[in-house]
Amino acid sequence: METRILIADDEALIRMNLRETLQEQGYLVVGEAGDGQSAVNMTRQLRPDLVLLDVKMPHMDGLAAARAIHAEALAPVLLLTAYSSRELVAEARDAGVLGYLIKPVRDAELMPLIEVTMARWNEQAGRKKELAQLRDRIETRKMIERAKGYLMDSQNLNEADAFRKIQQLAMNSRKTMREVAQAIMLAQQLAS
Repeated sequence: METRILIADDEALIRMNLRETLQEQGYLVVGEAGDGQSAVNMTRQLRPDLVLLDVKMPHMDGLAAARAIHAEALAPVLLLTAYSSRELVAEARDAGVLGYLIKPVRDAELMPLIEVTMARWNEQAGRKKELAQLRDRIETRKMIERAKGYLMDSQNLNEADAFRKIQQLAMNSRKTMREVAQAIMLAQQLAS
């Protein structure tokens, strides 16, 4: 599957050259923007796999656009700029930018940077998903433990029997153990 890229630069000639280079390298350019605000809006709408942003653009600069795109976790951002000061690099890093290219962009630098950036973005997404799953498991376990404790106290059951009761209720009602535990805790709150 082709990597879908959005280009944002206030200079039409640079956008055209980038588009041609990217297409020659097998990428699909799904949109072009001349300012930062349009780049953010188009990223929200088109959901590209990667966004190339110039730093100096009207309405919203590339760093502000990168912050917005990063905050919403829409796509990885590569910054294109003619400037390479430490301060600008630090701002780019803090804005969530994953790669930094100095203009004029050399064709040979573009593909490796895009591929490495996409790999890092996918790794980050995998870690975020795994973290969310782990948090969900912990919350499920906590909920089941609370429900088990309530059943042990209210029905004078031992721990194993309380757990089996939750399991049995889940199987009989075709619900998850978490949903059953939540229902038990809700019933306990209503009874109080």
